Order: sequence, then structure tokens, then C-alpha cells
Amino acid sequence: MSQVTLKGNPIKIDGHFPAVGDKAPAFSLVAKDLSDATLANFSGKRKVLNIFPSVDTPTCAMSVRHFNEAASALNNTVVLCISADLPFAQARFCGAEGLSNVVTLSTMRGHDFLKHYGVAIASSPLAGLAARAVVVLDEHDKVLHTEMVSEIAQEPNYDAALAALR
Repeated sequence: MSQVTLKGNPIKIDGHFPAVGDKAPAFSLVAKDLSDATLANFSGKRKVLNIFPSVDTPTCAMSVRHFNEAASALNNTVVLCISADLPFAQARFCGAEGLSNVVTLSTMRGHDFLKHYGVAIASSPLAGLAARAVVVLDEHDKVLHTEMVSEIAQEPNYDAALAALR
């Protein structure tokens, strides 16, 4: 169990957060067309899992924009933006922002993801959502980089995440 803060207030996080060198846990999340999207769907590609509570918050929206911009320069890499938002809201946000270099995935039918990736907010008004984290995987789903952002209202360390892919 990890602990992070939201505007300085402690929040407990449940589950096992992957460590560098671990094999990433399999998952099934919901794609924008409401189909199931699994980790295996992205086999052979490097993956940046940008995990956050909701695209409807300024910090979360900024992380999607930042990774969308960076994604265009990454070879054999897909950026997966994962939140509890419904696929309709994720698609609306990306469409309005002109973001086409990221893949949005919803935990709508994939609540197991939250615990398997150790990002399940267990306390606070945000209980049931994902904590802010970044997990970078190689083409074989080996964890190259992780960051559990200690303050949910802050952005992740983009440079560290992207450096893991160089």
C-alpha cells in the first residue's frame, strides 16, 4: 500500500505498484469504441502508461497533452492514457484538443487494473479512481521506469519517463 497526498492531505493507495524489472501485469480496459483493450493488444511495442484520475482536471489534461506531443517523436512506442473517464468523455477531450498520438483507455470495466498496478485510491473523495502514475514498459512488457506521483495535483516527471525509452 502506498500513500500519496492530494493538496497535502494523505490518501491511501491499494495494490502492488510494479517495480523496475518486473513483468507488467496483464490488463483489460475499455477502448474508445467500447471494445476490450488488453496489454497483449500492444504486443511488440514499447508502452508509456500515463495513469491519472480524470481528464476533466487541469493536471490530468496537461499530462495527456504533454505525452501526446512527445509521442510523435517516439519510435515503436504507444502512449496509453488510462483513467476512470468514460470512453465518450476521453474521445471528446482528445477530439476537442486535436490529440491523436495517444490511446485513451477507461477503467470502466477494468477495475482490477487499479489494484494490479497499485494505483487504486482507497480513501478520500477520489476513492475508486486511479492515483497519478507513469509506468514505462519495453516491447516485452518488462517495466523500465515507474513513478507514483507523491502529490496527485502535480504533474509526473516527463523527462524521466521518456529517458527510459532512449
